[in-house]
Formats: sequence, structure tokens, C-alpha cells
Amino acid sequence: MGTPEFAATSLNEINTNSHHEIVGVVTVPDKPSGRGQKMNISDVKKYAVEHNLPLAQPEKLRDEAFIETLKSWNADVFVVVAFRMLPQVVWSIPSKGTFNLHGSLLPQYRGAAPINWAVMNGDQETGVTTFLIDEKIDTGNILISDKVEIGENDNVGKIHDELMHIGAKLVVKTLDGLENDSLKPHPQDETTELKHAPKIFKEDCKIDWNDSINAIHNKIRGLSPYPCAWTTFGNGENYKSLKIYAGLKTDIVIDGKDYQLILQKNNLYINLPQGVYEILELQPEGKRRMTAKDFINGHQNEDTLFVK
Repeated sequence: MGTPEFAATSLNEINTNSHHEIVGVVTVPDKPSGRGQKMNISDVKKYAVEHNLPLAQPEKLRDEAFIETLKSWNADVFVVVAFRMLPQVVWSIPSKGTFNLHGSLLPQYRGAAPINWAVMNGDQETGVTTFLIDEKIDTGNILISDKVEIGENDNVGKIHDELMHIGAKLVVKTLDGLENDSLKPHPQDETTELKHAPKIFKEDCKIDWNDSINAIHNKIRGLSPYPCAWTTFGNGENYKSLKIYAGLKTDIVIDGKDYQLILQKNNLYINLPQGVYEILELQPEGKRRMTAKDFINGHQNEDTLFVK
């Protein structure tokens, strides 16, 4: 059961690199999106169709016909990766239970955006965890986990892709362990201070230039390439939105006013009260995503620019 590429990668790993039989696939219904209202098909559905796997796309997870379909597949276990919260009537069906692959080292970062928050908080490591689903969200008994390091300049896109592939192998390892009864599920440690990973909204992505350089850098890379950190820029009167995809902390000193965009040859800097931050990749309102050099070339003759 899953939706995006993150889930389709696990599906492929089971299908091509394990001896386990996939008796059915569940994903979201097709939905129209975009200006042309073109039907949007999930990555999991694309994979299932290409490999002739039985497929269900329920509108409602409690639908009796869907429940009967699940039972008819006679699965030993359900695997859930980036899907929806399941009702007990679904996750209680298979004899060996239902497990979920979560993009964090549980119990840390329960919630919808665990990878983003780990990077935004400046963590030096994260990981993936498989756990048995129960009545609450992301609280079930842990099966196994695996770690990855987060580099100082790694963005969430890079960490997402690493976890996607490590997680796929962890899913197969979990299936093997459930099959031979070698896994011993254990409760999550509730004694540590927990970090949470709630859904991220547009306002959460706005950069506060009064934050520390570290916090600004972590926010930019923790939201890149999606949903992307943003600010506004202008000449003191007219301001437009500006997405920032990549930047670097610096220890240089540049003459200029606070919050001023400094255009120096091929380098773009922001002068802040707490230091200078370099912008590497960005997207001005109404423009394509571009490098700092391209941005500078398009603003050579403009008045002094500021962010706010």
C-alpha cells in the first residue's frame, strides 16, 4: 500500500529482489490535476500496471467491497509505505500483521514530514524504521531500523533518495524476518524528549532573516527541492517572492546594509546582522529556477535590492 516514488521503490525491491509474492497492490484513486485537469496517476499504480500486479484504488478504506478484495488476496502481511492512515478493519486482516516503513528513527519525528524536519533541525543523522501499525499514528512496536548520516550541506532531496533505497532493502529484510519469526517487535522508547514532524504549510517555509545563519541554512536545505524555502526581495518599494533552493554559510565580511542582496561578479550574498549568507540557486517570482550567476545577469542595472 503506497503512493509516491518512495513507495514504488520498495514495491520494486520486493518484486525483483526477494522471493516474496506480491498478491495485490493498493494505491490512491486517479485524480485530475493542473490546468488541463490531466489525470494524475500514482507512481505505485504505474509500477503495478507495468508489472501486471492486481490493483485496488479505494475511495474509502472502510468500503465493504474493498475489504472483501483484501481478504480474497489472502496475504500473510500488508506492507505500507507513504500511504494513508489505515482503519483497524484493514490493518488487522493479515495473520502476520501490517507494518509501515517510516522515514525517521522512531520514536523521533512521528508525523507527515520526518525527513524535512530532521534536516531543518540540523540533525547529523536520521534513518528509516519498520514498525507494526496500531490504533495511533507512528506509535506501534518497532521491527528494525537503519541509519544514514546527514552532511552539513545535504538537502532533503538527497536524504530522501538515500532513505528511499535503504528503506526498500529494509522492507525486504523485515519481510524475511517476519517469515522466519526472527524479529522481536519492541515498544518505542517514550522516555526521551521527542521531536515531531507535522505537515509543512507555505507559511512554515518563509525564511526569517533574523534567525541564526545555521537556522537559515538548515531551513533552506531542509525544504529543498520541495516545498522550498521562500522570502521576498525588492528595491525598498516593490517586493516579489523568491524561492531559495541552495546556499552556503560564509565567514566573509562585505560592506553593505543589513538584509541587502550583494551582487559580486558571479556570487550572490545576503548581508545579515549575524553574518553573510551566499545564495547558490534560486527562483524569482514568475521566472524559472536559476543559478546565482543567471540571477545577477538579469539584475545588473537594478537599484539596490533587499530581502525581507
